[in-house]
Amino acid sequence: MTITEWLANNWLEVFGAITGIIYVFLEIRQNIWLWPVGLVTSAVYIIVFFTSKFYADMSLQGYYLVMSIMGWYWWVRGTGRRAQGTGHKKRRAGSGEQGAEHKTGGLRDEETEGLQVTRLKTVTGILLTAVFILLYSGVWFILSRFTDSPVPEWDSFITSLSIVATWMLARKIYEHWYLWILVNAASVVIFLARGLYPTVILYGVYLAMSFVGLKVWKKSISA
Repeated sequence: MTITEWLANNWLEVFGAITGIIYVFLEIRQNIWLWPVGLVTSAVYIIVFFTSKFYADMSLQGYYLVMSIMGWYWWVRGTGRRAQGTGHKKRRAGSGEQGAEHKTGGLRDEETEGLQVTRLKTVTGILLTAVFILLYSGVWFILSRFTDSPVPEWDSFITSLSIVATWMLARKIYEHWYLWILVNAASVVIFLARGLYPTVILYGVYLAMSFVGLKVWKKSISA
C-alpha cells in the first residue's frame, strides 16, 4: 500500500491528529481558541474510536464535547469579579482618558478577571480521586460485561483519568498536566498495539507537550 492510498483510507484519523496537536498547543498557551478546536477534534474521534471498538474512548469524546462548551464559558466568564485596580487607574488618568470612558458608557468598570491558573486544593484532590475510582470501576464493569473491548481495564483507566483531567483543565488547575502525562503515556502503548499509528503519533506529541505545558503553566500560577 502506498502512502497516498494509506492517507486516503485514514484521512479522518490524520485530520483528527492534526487538530488534536493544534488543541494542545493552544492549551499550553492558555488560548481560548483551544475549545472550538477541541469540539472539532472530539467529533472526529467519536467516529475513529467507534470503528476501532474503543467504546469508552468514544464516549469520552462526547464528554469532551460538553466540557469544551463548559470550559469555553468558564474561561470567558473568569471569576465574574471586576479586575482589581481598574477603577483606581482610571481616577489617576488624564481628562482625555476620562472622556473616552464616558463615551463607552463606563464599560471598563464592568471588565472581569479571566480565569486564573491555580493549584489543586487538598479537598478537591480527595474528591477527584474518589470520582476517578468510581468512574474506573463503573466503566471497567460495563466494558468487560457488555462490550467486546479488547482492553477494558486500560480503556477504563484512560477514560476515567481523562474525565478528571479535562474538568481540571476547564477550571485551569495546574496539576491536570500530571494526569495528562499518565493518560498520554498509556495511550501511546495501547493505540500502538491496536495499529492506530496516526493516533500513536498524536499521543506521543501530546506526551511531549504535556511536559512543556507543566513548565509553562507554572509561571502563571495565581496565589
